[in-house]
Amino acid sequence: MTRPAHTCHAHGCTKHVSPELLMCRRHWKLVPKALKKAVFRHYRPGQEIHKRPSDDYLVAAANAINAVAEIEQGRATS
Repeated sequence: MTRPAHTCHAHGCTKHVSPELLMCRRHWKLVPKALKKAVFRHYRPGQEIHKRPSDDYLVAAANAINAVAEIEQGRATS
């Protein structure tokens, strides 16, 4: 069975990543350590298959995505 394409969740990124990953390697490296830990803590194996992540995971993921956006925005205005 072929999985649908999944892309990095960083704003504007179209890099294909494995469905269990939130971001491509380049963007994941920008996520602060505490936010990475929160994403891992709330990830439940298989959530990318059954499409039912926890609310805590969704908050952690959104925080990581927003942190990367802020970092990239800061780079763009420097």
